[in-house]
Amino acid sequence: MPRGSVELTNARREEIISACERLYQTMSFKEITLKDIAAATSFTRTSIYNYFQTKEEIFLALMQKEYERWVEALDAMAQSYTTMSAEAFSSALAHTLERRGMLLKLLSMNHFDLEENSRPECLRDFKVAYGASIEAVRRCLVKFFPRMDARAQQDFLYAFLPFLYGVFPYTTVSEKQRRAMAQAGLNFVYMGVYDLAFNCIRALLAAQ
Repeated sequence: MPRGSVELTNARREEIISACERLYQTMSFKEITLKDIAAATSFTRTSIYNYFQTKEEIFLALMQKEYERWVEALDAMAQSYTTMSAEAFSSALAHTLERRGMLLKLLSMNHFDLEENSRPECLRDFKVAYGASIEAVRRCLVKFFPRMDARAQQDFLYAFLPFLYGVFPYTTVSEKQRRAMAQAGLNFVYMGVYDLAFNCIRALLAAQ
């Protein structure tokens, strides 16, 4: 860890994560290198190793940050309403996802390799943020659907959370993919994040 204040260390980490986030908006995970990330910061590539040992650790930290942002949105949603119908809840929760495009893109990645190439302490911090998102959704269920027992909450979470991993691929389709599907004769229905999430959440609640 480099010498200096905790504030400087945190600021450097945030600069690296933000640089990675900007690059990932236009480049793929495979294309991005530590050299690219360093070039988008105010310091050298060698300095990055004082904060992150691998590219995977940086992406994991970015995903952690995205989960933390989503938790803030979920808590704000819970605090904004006293009661919500299933329809209103489905809409509000879908909107929180619609605003988290980066999180959804990150969720579509190969998490096994991402986590395997990160140090245990990095993985632990990420899991804390991930766990906080689960509990934030659970708190919403407890508040707005008090008749839903623990098993029903678990059933909802274990269906909803895995669903999130496929949202980005289903809602972000390249022209190459569109042409291939057309040539294959697939009658694919294109949907946005909000509509896809809303329909899923509403169906899960109706099943309870």
